Amino acid sequence: HKAWHLDAHRLTGYRNFMQILVERNPSDSRLQALQVTSWPQWTKEPSTFPWTYEEQEICYFLEGQVVVTPQGGTPVTMGQGDLVTFPAGMQCVWEVRRAVRKHYRFG
Repeated sequence: HKAWHLDAHRLTGYRNFMQILVERNPSDSRLQALQVTSWPQWTKEPSTFPWTYEEQEICYFLEGQVVVTPQGGTPVTMGQGDLVTFPAGMQCVWEVRRAVRKHYRFG
């Protein structure tokens, strides 16, 4: 019984670790500290596709709106003005509702 409890606790911790972190309208000083404008850019037309994060990604949305649904999780809406962190190992589905342009950084 005790072993089962430990496993359940470990799974809960893992699930919490796999959450998407969305910072709405971060300050200019936060974006400057991260050097967001020096990161590469990615664009995508409206579409739906699966994605797996092999490593952590931080991105800053310049345009667009997306709903990202982690496998077994709750859909998360994000878009223009959001700074978003995706955890390494997360499997999800991206639904691009309005064309996206974002800065991104892996690792």
